[in-house]
Amino acid sequence: MRAPARELFRDASFPASDSSLFSSFSTPLAQFREDITWRRPQEICATPRLFPDNPQEGQVKQGLLGDCWFLCACAALQKSRHLLDQVIPPGQPGWLDQTYRGSFTCRIWQFGRWVEVTIDDRLPCLAGRLCFSRCQREDVFWLPLLEKVYAKVYGSYEHLWAGQVADALVDLTGGLAERWNLKDLARTSDQQDRPGGSEHRTCRQLLSLKDRCLISCSVLSPRAGARELGEFHAFIVSDLRELQGRAGQSVLLLRIQNPWGRRCWQGPWREGGEGWSRVDPADEAELLSQLQEGEFWVEEEEFLREFDEVTVGYPVTEAGHLQSLYSEKVLCHTQELPGAWVKGQSAGGCRNNSGFPSNPKFWLRVSEPSEVYVAVLQRPRRHTADWAGRARALAGAGCTSWSPESFPGKDYQAVGLHIWKVEKRRVSLPRVLSAPPVAGTVCHAYDREVHLRCELSSGYYLAVPSTFLKDVPGQFLLRVFSSGRVSLSAIKPAAKSPAPGEALPAGEWETVRLQGSWRIGQTAGGSRNFASYPTNPCFPFSVSEGTGPRCVRITLHQHCRNSKYHPIGFHIFQVPVDGGSQGAPSLLLQEPLLSCVPHCYAQEVSRLCHLSVGTYRIVPSTYLPDTEGDFTVTIATRIDRQSIHSQEMLGQLLQEASFMAVMKT
Repeated sequence: MRAPARELFRDASFPASDSSLFSSFSTPLAQFREDITWRRPQEICATPRLFPDNPQEGQVKQGLLGDCWFLCACAALQKSRHLLDQVIPPGQPGWLDQTYRGSFTCRIWQFGRWVEVTIDDRLPCLAGRLCFSRCQREDVFWLPLLEKVYAKVYGSYEHLWAGQVADALVDLTGGLAERWNLKDLARTSDQQDRPGGSEHRTCRQLLSLKDRCLISCSVLSPRAGARELGEFHAFIVSDLRELQGRAGQSVLLLRIQNPWGRRCWQGPWREGGEGWSRVDPADEAELLSQLQEGEFWVEEEEFLREFDEVTVGYPVTEAGHLQSLYSEKVLCHTQELPGAWVKGQSAGGCRNNSGFPSNPKFWLRVSEPSEVYVAVLQRPRRHTADWAGRARALAGAGCTSWSPESFPGKDYQAVGLHIWKVEKRRVSLPRVLSAPPVAGTVCHAYDREVHLRCELSSGYYLAVPSTFLKDVPGQFLLRVFSSGRVSLSAIKPAAKSPAPGEALPAGEWETVRLQGSWRIGQTAGGSRNFASYPTNPCFPFSVSEGTGPRCVRITLHQHCRNSKYHPIGFHIFQVPVDGGSQGAPSLLLQEPLLSCVPHCYAQEVSRLCHLSVGTYRIVPSTYLPDTEGDFTVTIATRIDRQSIHSQEMLGQLLQEASFMAVMKT
């Protein structure tokens, strides 16, 4: 009796239908909608295999889908067996195994953790052959299966049409990747590169990295020697060789692999080209014999001229640690914490905005001199099945890779990162943030992840990730990789003060209102950034003895016409016990005890605080000097005694006692 056929797995969450292929029918892929069928590997060839015996037979090839950026990152897995095993767990049943059920599982790194993704093995085909990615040998299926897993993470195959090699490298390794602008290298050949990565990057630096990590290069706009390469296309730098030329000169050649599977290169180092006349015939024969389908050689000068960008993935050791691209140090200490920019609370914008200090802040403690990388990884703004969406607007033009410069802000904010060294954890935040940082991104970039490389001495550091625009919400993951011991902690925001106009907490309150004004050349001293600050109005008040620190709410209300508010704030200074006669100008040069900053364009700002018995000074100010205006300072102090109840209405508290005091300024 014949055994019943095994029922094979069908993935209902990513079915063999148009919903898995398309998202908006906006790419050239849409023209094949009626022709694409789904087949399992054993329906495509007689003896399907997951991996080849010869690694060259597993070389990546691009099909109809514009995902060269992802396929270039997949080549990194071929350079490292432990990375491949991390992404594609070994021991999964093959097509000839008795336990085969038609399912396949991969791991993809997503926002700080490895996530297992299971699919069925039905793959998109045209005329019975794979129509998207495939390996050099078409009976090898690790690549098209991994591509389907990635499409499921993204929501559809069409979502893979445009992307960054760096993002895919992070998703497949959990590490970091850098993008180097080759045109900047050509312009600054005798200068240092950008801060945070001071080493000048050349092709000879790539020569030292070729065996340790994946190197990809991109053409963003075609030129004379690369007309057939296409714009926004990514390639793999599969080898670099330095030769001795016939004239004794050094010749550096790079072997480039085109995922399209054809060479498309008419440069001087093509087969039969004039460039080979400069080297020994034996070298020419050896290097040309190494070329696989879709590969070609270019010289260093030609490479810098014809290509626009290089992406380099950080090496990952077998223990799972990143390795520095510059020093080869193992970055074996890692920390990460999530964070968010919340509109109206912690989305302070860049350093051009007065709200910058409200951005999320993190303490980074470095225990020993270390090479440290700090990275901000953001979630995309749009919500899809994936967490790492990609721009698709370029897809209609047939683009297979995109540049943030040409398509800013579709899925990601423009983000930056700055780091300050502090002497101790209890610091004046406005003073620290007004000083130059020890490291910072050159600009806010529309990249999924930005990072800084720093050589840091022992001590405390303040890290502040920010968006370029104020009040733009978003979520991010702050990651730290270090050669030495580090610890990372989030600075919790202070307890929220009552909003202007909010009722005071229950209890008895004594209220004092003080009126004043800022006058040009007299009492309009501006913020503490200016030398004229001590000329601002200075109001004394005292806190009497109680059972402990007294609860005090201080409010600054400006009187404006037509709602034309000035940015206002205030500082509270404590008068030393032995310095009661200390003059206001001298006192105001000291550190304030408490502050209500940054200066806000609001009619009213306030601060709820607890003050010990003593004498204090309140200094209200506008942000800029010589800004005229009138204001009222309200000081409400809670009376610490048991509530007195009326005999007529039990349980009703007595009304607060209030009086008006006017101080001439």
